[in-house]
Amino acid sequence: MTVPALVSISCPDRVGLIAAITGTLFDLGGNLGDTSFAVLGAAADFTSVVELPDGTELADVDSALRALPELADAQVSVVPFTLAPVHGPTGRITHRIVVSGGDRPGLVARLSELFIEFGANIVRLDAERIPGPAGTTYGVIMSVHIPEAAAETCLATVANTAGSLGLTCHWEAVG
Repeated sequence: MTVPALVSISCPDRVGLIAAITGTLFDLGGNLGDTSFAVLGAAADFTSVVELPDGTELADVDSALRALPELADAQVSVVPFTLAPVHGPTGRITHRIVVSGGDRPGLVARLSELFIEFGANIVRLDAERIPGPAGTTYGVIMSVHIPEAAAETCLATVANTAGSLGLTCHWEAVG
């Protein structure tokens, strides 16, 4: 039997963070499930559903992580994960969509709203400002689950919306 926990860490970005965090979780008998890591500005954000051995005290996991020098000044949270540790069908990525161009306030909101009418689910989303010689561009990468019957129309709607905002849109089927 295992104990599912949600481990969330936010701290200043440092070299070796993932190695320190995952090494400690491994040493405690943890097995990573769905895991995400991102640098957000000067910060780093790590989130994982971790299966821990039965009898593991979450407070002990929290203490072990907080003791890491790499996590100085970190916000650490280790709490029970009460949902299924494996995602359902709408968590399976069917398409990856990349929209890029000039930064537009509300861009992520407008794009994400489009998926609702098609019963599509955003599984992962990454957005960042990308400095370059011609100025800063904004890129959004969405990994989504789109029901097969709605895929063509949904993707055309996303591409048309991006185009109306003067942005480029590329997509690929996954899996």
